Amino acid sequence: MADLAKLVDELSQLTLLEAAELTKMLEEKWGVSAAAPVAVMAAGPAGAAAPVEEVEEKTEFDVVLTEIGPKKIEVIKAVRSVTTLGLKEAKEAVEAAAGGQSVILEAVSKELAADAKAKIEEAGAVVLVK
Repeated sequence: MADLAKLVDELSQLTLLEAAELTKMLEEKWGVSAAAPVAVMAAGPAGAAAPVEEVEEKTEFDVVLTEIGPKKIEVIKAVRSVTTLGLKEAKEAVEAAAGGQSVILEAVSKELAADAKAKIEEAGAVVLVK
């Protein structure tokens, strides 16, 4: 039997193109397809009930500033701390919220949105996470 540890080390040194070529060669040699098990898994066991559609959990959130509150300068500092905006851009974003809503962050993770909301609300503003 082959030394499996040595085989693992050798396979780990393959480039992506070499690994793809190896996959093709093994599929031809053994008469199998690497995609076949995936298709079987997706189909599910025979006689099983129709799969229930899963509702996708939202993974991207927008942080929207709706009211700046009485501490405008503190809110600007908070917006700068959670974004990559410069002073001028952060000030413009905060002032835009005075006339309506201003999107501070777009398509961020739930954790980042919650953190940004907490920091900006701590400065006295009202924030929505959509």
